[in-house]
Amino acid sequence: MATKIGMMDSAYFVGRSEILAWINSTLQLNLSKVEEACSGAVHCQLMDSVHPGAVPMHKVNFDAKSEYEMIQNYKVLQDVFNKLKITKHIEVSKLVKGRPLDNLEFMQWMKKYCDSVNGSQLHNYHALERREACKGGKEATKRAAATQQSAKSSSVGPRPSSSNGTRKHEAPSSGNQHSSKAPSSKQSKPVTAAYDEKITELKLYIDSLEKERDFYFSKLRDVEILCQNPDTDNLPLVGSIKRILYAADGEDVGGGGAEATETQTLRPIAESSSEERRSSGLESQKRKLIVNHDVDAAAVTTLSPRQRLSDSTDVKCSGSSPLLTC
Repeated sequence: MATKIGMMDSAYFVGRSEILAWINSTLQLNLSKVEEACSGAVHCQLMDSVHPGAVPMHKVNFDAKSEYEMIQNYKVLQDVFNKLKITKHIEVSKLVKGRPLDNLEFMQWMKKYCDSVNGSQLHNYHALERREACKGGKEATKRAAATQQSAKSSSVGPRPSSSNGTRKHEAPSSGNQHSSKAPSSKQSKPVTAAYDEKITELKLYIDSLEKERDFYFSKLRDVEILCQNPDTDNLPLVGSIKRILYAADGEDVGGGGAEATETQTLRPIAESSSEERRSSGLESQKRKLIVNHDVDAAAVTTLSPRQRLSDSTDVKCSGSSPLLTC
């Protein structure tokens, strides 16, 4: 079912023009922007078109202007979702503000759901009659008819007069002025439409940036809550993360903290290694002295009495001491 649509589904790649054409043809309206349906009344009637009788249309307000009145329409829509066991979450706080991106995404979901229920075909649905039971429904129908009539008249436009007699008596300068004014008035309408299109694109871009900002802010908030846990508050890694989170603009927190903690952890190892080297050097010297004494004692015991006497005379005559004379 459409209630389990993912964000990468093809339904969320349907354009605004297709969505508006679908709404206007289904409900016989003349909406020019998707955010004009932010009151929730259009959503209620779309659900009524695929589930006749499931929506209490007398509770729907097509003339809702304030957020309180719009919320009442969304309450009706939520009751219909609960009755039909639809698990779609309605972000009312974002929709009532008329943000283009949020309204477009929810309307894309609505189109996918309605197409999955009726197979993109409506059978004998009288949108005007059903809307007359709503509050402000007749006025909405009149406004739609008026805008359609004005659009038709502007598309046809006034026909130029074909009388040549009057044009002969006009001055050539005045003829040039009229001819220059006519194209400018015709060209102003497509320019205005292009500006409106550009403004709508910029609003959608701003909404997408705000949504991305809120996403990353929520991630940072989760990291902050995790770092404030008493079990992990004393860890060096948590301290480094906090320094990054709470650093001011322009403050360098790239590797200072990591190097400090690294030197703190490596310093005792260096001291212990130098002490071990000293102790090992002393032990080696002691071993050498012990070995030399043992060798000398063994040599003395192996010498003959004559060799011992000759060694002693050599020592006496060596002249190493000024007190000894041969």
